[in-house]
Amino acid sequence: MAEIIINIAGYIALLALALSFIRMILGPTTADRAVALDTMTIISISLIAFIASKSMRIIYLDVATVYALISFLGVIAVARYIERGI
Repeated sequence: MAEIIINIAGYIALLALALSFIRMILGPTTADRAVALDTMTIISISLIAFIASKSMRIIYLDVATVYALISFLGVIAVARYIERGI
């Protein structure tokens, strides 16, 4: 029963990733696109952790951590670009 619920949660995360991608493409402002991209990275990190859990490989959690750090730096760079127009 728990396995079915975990798989459903994975499919919901994939659906959320697709909806965020659509928002990134259609977003009317740059800020909307930046938020959609940040949402996509957070969902991707959760999917990487999900894959690590399913495959029983701890190394994927390291990949998720590095991806989260790079994503954070990217969001900071985009926010500074939007704020200052550099």
